[in-house]
Amino acid sequence: MRCSPITPSLGAEVSDVDLQTPISSSTALQLRQALNKHHVLVFRSQHLDREAHKAVARCFGELHTHPSRRHLAQDQDPEFFLIDIKHDARQSNGETWHADITCEEVPPRASLLYLTNLPENGGGDTLFTNMHDAFNELSPELQGVLCSKRAFHDGEQDLRQYGIKLKQGHTYPANDHPVIIRHPDTGQPTLYVNQSFTSHLLDTPSWESSMLLGGLFDRIRSNVRHQCRIKWTPHTLVIWDNYSVQHQAVFDYQGFARYGERLTVAGSGPPVAWDPVSKE
Repeated sequence: MRCSPITPSLGAEVSDVDLQTPISSSTALQLRQALNKHHVLVFRSQHLDREAHKAVARCFGELHTHPSRRHLAQDQDPEFFLIDIKHDARQSNGETWHADITCEEVPPRASLLYLTNLPENGGGDTLFTNMHDAFNELSPELQGVLCSKRAFHDGEQDLRQYGIKLKQGHTYPANDHPVIIRHPDTGQPTLYVNQSFTSHLLDTPSWESSMLLGGLFDRIRSNVRHQCRIKWTPHTLVIWDNYSVQHQAVFDYQGFARYGERLTVAGSGPPVAWDPVSKE
């Protein structure tokens, strides 16, 4: 398996591996090591059926079920979240910078998106940004402030972006997490707030919360030094670390369709705060 970096700090194109065939334990270990190093892995020309897609995901852990997929009919597979953008759609999934489903008590550890149908005239790229670098560029004073904070992640806030209102009696996850978390594998500090789900900082005046979060969101969105851009081709699988990156789907293809299927990998527990004293 060969990894060709996309940028020095983020993303790699992976070649010389066929994910349709059974994955050995040594290859699974290589995949986990590559994800910890590059945060985003791109595999092209992979003709995967759903079982092969699941087999790749299980290299990283148990499968997670999206909260919107937990009460489906028996003939539907709840572990797949469908990215099904029709030609007449006016918006797409994930247009705001985010990490996946951070409103869960235990957010997903990784995500695996496999696209098969792409806009005929191009477009539909996905942007990623490195949240370890986003933390490291902050001043020591601001790092210290944020390490002491927790933030509230509200699933209904994300739903409102799509005009979705919960039916009476239905609920959607909402939880608080440390603003700076310890990556579960590498121990690195990572900035863990995002515009889609994070509504406010706990135990903080609302104006101060808005100021801090607004500044962080603006920086995440505008700082291209921490970003990489993935141009999709048919039958491409992209795997990303949901704790160390955020992503944004670019909806620049209105009038055309885009289809893919995403799996998420369950985390091993709630995000843990990074300790600035012990550096772990």
